[in-house]
Amino acid sequence: MRTLATVDIGSNTAHLLIARTDGRRLTRMVNRSEWLSLGEIVSAEQELPESTVKDVIQALQRFKALAQAEGAEPLTVFATEAVRAAANHSEALDQIEQATGLRVELASPRREAELGVLGASLDTQFCGATAYVEAGGGSIQIAHTHGDAILEERSLPLGTGRLIATFGLGQPCPPTTLERLERFVEETLDGAEFAPVPRVVASGGVARGLWRALHPDGDRALALPELDYIVWSAQRLRVSQIVGRFSVKEKRAATLLPGAVAYRAILRRLGAAEMTVSSYGVREGALLEQARNGGKR
Repeated sequence: MRTLATVDIGSNTAHLLIARTDGRRLTRMVNRSEWLSLGEIVSAEQELPESTVKDVIQALQRFKALAQAEGAEPLTVFATEAVRAAANHSEALDQIEQATGLRVELASPRREAELGVLGASLDTQFCGATAYVEAGGGSIQIAHTHGDAILEERSLPLGTGRLIATFGLGQPCPPTTLERLERFVEETLDGAEFAPVPRVVASGGVARGLWRALHPDGDRALALPELDYIVWSAQRLRVSQIVGRFSVKEKRAATLLPGAVAYRAILRRLGAAEMTVSSYGVREGALLEQARNGGKR
């Protein structure tokens, strides 16, 4: 077993995972995130502002120190949709590397899906035809799989941070704004082909936020009527009320409404009544891959 560490610079959070793994099993040691809202910022600004790049650098410096304190092998870092979408991402990544000594891999949507499926396989069997769906702050990745092999994947601009910025979503959410949001999601899905599948697996912070809000019992199946309830309830509540009712953190509370709208629309397109939420995803997949490849990403 090796001690490995990776950071996912996602569209909502920068997230550090330190774990012991042999490439088949994985035990988390440190699992820490810092909320950066990159998806929302890039949607509004079209780039990564200097102040935001500094926030990323400071987060990475803290994570690097934690990884070293745990005796982990050299920290690996990858970034996803929000950084991909930023007009100045090349300059920002150069600045980050100069300040931290860490080279950031800009993961493609395909690679993001591959790592997500690999990570989710730790607690979920991919048997037969399955759709893997991961919503972040900037985009949603949808992959059709057979077993653990990805047949096709697509990335759609339906991340929660992007939707919040595009529609100025507040809490409570006026009915007219909700209607515009739902119409946009449906029109975006119209541009993609969806083959019906018997099973849907979801991972990522948005899916796990919805799951924790509704399933303190730990049941990993999240059904369409439950997503309907989140939409019905969250649109009427202030953020503080969502925090109290669903026992979620304040930042996550704001993602419940757009996340539920997007996930329920995708489930309907896939002809599925529910989705199984995995506790694992791209970060775990990255460490499993690194362990299997002898340390090389």
